Amino acid sequence: MVKHQPLQVYERQLCLSCLTGIYGCRWKRYQRSHDDTTKWEFLWSVILFFTFSLLLVWFYFWWEAHNDYNEFNWFLYNRSGEWSDGTIPILASTAAGFTYIAFLMILALCHIAVGQQLNLHWLHKIGVSAALLTTAIGFISVNQTWGEEWAVIPISLQATGPFLHLGALVAVTALAWLVAGQVARAEKTTSGIITAYLVLLGLYLVPLSITSPCIMDHTHLTPRPDIIGHQGAPMLAPENTVLSFQRALQMNVSGLEADVAISFDGVPFLMRDRDLRRTTDVGKLFPDRQREDASFFNWTDLHSLNAGQWFLKDDPFWTVRSMSQREVRLVGNQSVCSLEQLLRLASSQNRTVVFNLRRPPPEHPRYHSWINDTLEVVRLSGIPQHLVMWTPDWDRGQVRLVAPGLQQTSVVKRPPQALHQQGISRLLLRYSQANPHDIREFSRSNLSVTLYTVNEPWLFSVLWCSGVSSVSSEAPNILKKVPYPIWLMSPDEYCLIWVAADVISFTVVIGIFVFQKWRMSGMRSYNPEQIMLSAAVRRSSRDVNIMKEKLIFSGKERTIPLLTSDASRLFLVTIPSY
Repeated sequence: MVKHQPLQVYERQLCLSCLTGIYGCRWKRYQRSHDDTTKWEFLWSVILFFTFSLLLVWFYFWWEAHNDYNEFNWFLYNRSGEWSDGTIPILASTAAGFTYIAFLMILALCHIAVGQQLNLHWLHKIGVSAALLTTAIGFISVNQTWGEEWAVIPISLQATGPFLHLGALVAVTALAWLVAGQVARAEKTTSGIITAYLVLLGLYLVPLSITSPCIMDHTHLTPRPDIIGHQGAPMLAPENTVLSFQRALQMNVSGLEADVAISFDGVPFLMRDRDLRRTTDVGKLFPDRQREDASFFNWTDLHSLNAGQWFLKDDPFWTVRSMSQREVRLVGNQSVCSLEQLLRLASSQNRTVVFNLRRPPPEHPRYHSWINDTLEVVRLSGIPQHLVMWTPDWDRGQVRLVAPGLQQTSVVKRPPQALHQQGISRLLLRYSQANPHDIREFSRSNLSVTLYTVNEPWLFSVLWCSGVSSVSSEAPNILKKVPYPIWLMSPDEYCLIWVAADVISFTVVIGIFVFQKWRMSGMRSYNPEQIMLSAAVRRSSRDVNIMKEKLIFSGKERTIPLLTSDASRLFLVTIPSY
């Protein structure tokens, strides 16, 4: 046992050198210190912790915003005019920054565990400052340009809250070993334990503020929401094309949703963008008109454009690589789809159709007749009126006289009584505009609610538990695989899990504090580095530092004199051998 002790000591010293070297560039033994951390370094520790917390929220935000990545990219396209996946650099930089800051946090905690003074190197301070500044700029940018997306956090907490609480319990319980050791070393056991337990008590009571529609009796779960293919199935085929709607129907959707514009000669056609640059080859056939509003093209010109090659080139959902050669050829031969084609396809499968109708510019020849043009197409398509959800608010009275069977649908959230007075029976809202209470209230008032755009299983599960009747999705192929909410538990089951987790955590924490107190009581570790550095000068000369290092590794016990910086006090320090 004694024979191997020098090797074990060397290994411990090597680990300590790596720890203090990476964190503060203190590779030499005489550079380390067990003194209390200075106020300046303590401030940097607080900044490091704050940066870690901010990055954690930022990372969580972008993780849950995955549901709306396509919306974010489309937003960037409208501002820049160039299509690209803007989430890639954000996710890459976020992952790199979070990994770096988390690594520094682990090193700082290890410093505290071994009783080393925190002394963050200036290069790391620059890195922490850069991460903090970049994240703060990111928060401000999102708040100014995409502020409505912040609503995804409280909604996602309805799905992740109980599990985040359990994760926090595990983390805090693990950190109890570190806290207990510090309390025992500081000989402030009573006050330290009280402070630590007060913090724990707040965490233990967090579930009182956690609410989720998925915490409910299983018997109260409503039927599975219907899925409407938003622009068809745009992950599998180019949006708003016949192939996209056919792919959606193969996913057994209950309806199809599209964005409709009016051509120069009065033909309603499907197009999400104001112009044709992103989803067609207009730059090739009509290079002088590629920035022109799509409504100023006649139907003959529109139908001549290719509406599939862009999908193969941009691969907006990273799905092209999984396609067969036959599917690639099929996708590449798609053209602009008319509203009539969509209505006939839905009618043949007895599926609902909902479309967002965009009014043409004032100088357009159909500016005043766009509603009548669209109603005429609906009538001529032969689709039963009850399968069409009519969303435009213009001339609703006239629309009800011409086509009384249409499902009048509002895209504006209003009180149920006001909606009934306008003859509206359905609502089409963004998923963040209706909470579980609103959904229940609309349901009691015989108003069906459709929420868009729902692409993630966790969001679909939360809305299912909330009682929503249908959702509009760009990913019917993904939601098809969710036959039941991801998780669902009764209040009694959740209460049992909550109480059991708190009791286990509390018991383990108490055991750790008792063990650490017993371990530290009466125990006086003989640490030559602490004696040397507390007795020696703060700014030792190079010769003194070299002498101390040589003595440490000489393997012999020696006593050396050390002077303070002003040479007024003399200390005799014994350097033991290992």
